[in-house]
Amino acid sequence: MNDLTKLTHQSDLTALRQSYAKGELRRADVDDNPFIQFNAWLKHALESHQKEPYAMTLATASCAGRPSARTVLLRQFDERGAVFYSNYDSHKGEDLAENPYAEILFFWAELEQQIRVSGLVEKLSEEESTAYFHKRPHGSQIAACASLPQSGVIADREVLEQRFVDLKTQYPEGSIVPKPEFWGGYRIVPDQFEFWQGRQSRLHDRLQYRLENTHSSTEKQWVIERLMP
Repeated sequence: MNDLTKLTHQSDLTALRQSYAKGELRRADVDDNPFIQFNAWLKHALESHQKEPYAMTLATASCAGRPSARTVLLRQFDERGAVFYSNYDSHKGEDLAENPYAEILFFWAELEQQIRVSGLVEKLSEEESTAYFHKRPHGSQIAACASLPQSGVIADREVLEQRFVDLKTQYPEGSIVPKPEFWGGYRIVPDQFEFWQGRQSRLHDRLQYRLENTHSSTEKQWVIERLMP
C-alpha cells in the first residue's frame, strides 16, 4: 500500500457515526429573551464541567467575502452582547475593520448542544479595554505586547521568545504593563441566535431567534422560529 492509498483510506470517515439522545429543545421550554436563554445554557455547560465552555469559534470575512475562523474566548456576555479581546492588527482585526459583522459558535459535544450568535461588531472603549488588560495575568499582558504584528510572519520561535524575555525584563512582575494601542476589546451586538440540540436519526432541534422590526421604526422584537435540521 503506497502513501497515497494509506492517506485515502485513513481519510475516509464516512462510516463514523455518533448518536445524539441526551435532550430535546421545545419552544415551550425556552425563554422569549435569547440573552436569558444563552445564559441558561452557558451556566449549565459551566456546571457540567465542560472544558472551557466559553471558548468559541469566531468567523469573520474580508470585504471581498473571504471567510476566516479561529477560536477565541468569551470574556463577557450581557444584554449588550458578547465580548472578546484581540490584537486590532490581527487577521480578524483587519477583517472587522473592512466588514464589521461576525458570527460566534459554541459547541459542547458532551451536552450535544451548539449555539450560534451573529451580528454587528463594535470596539469597546479604551477605558474598558485598559481595565480588562490589567486584570490579565502578568505573562498574558507581556505576550500581548510581544505579539506584534499578530499573525505576522517571523523567522522562528526564538524571535518571539526573545521579545517576550526583553519585555519581561523591561516590565518585571509587579510593575504596570502599558496596554498596547493595538490591543483591545470587541463586542458582537447580536441580531440573531440559533440554539441547536442533537437528536436521534439526525432530526436535530434548531430554534432561531431573529431580531425583526416592529411597526414602530424605533423598536424591534425577537421572533422565534423552528428550523429544519
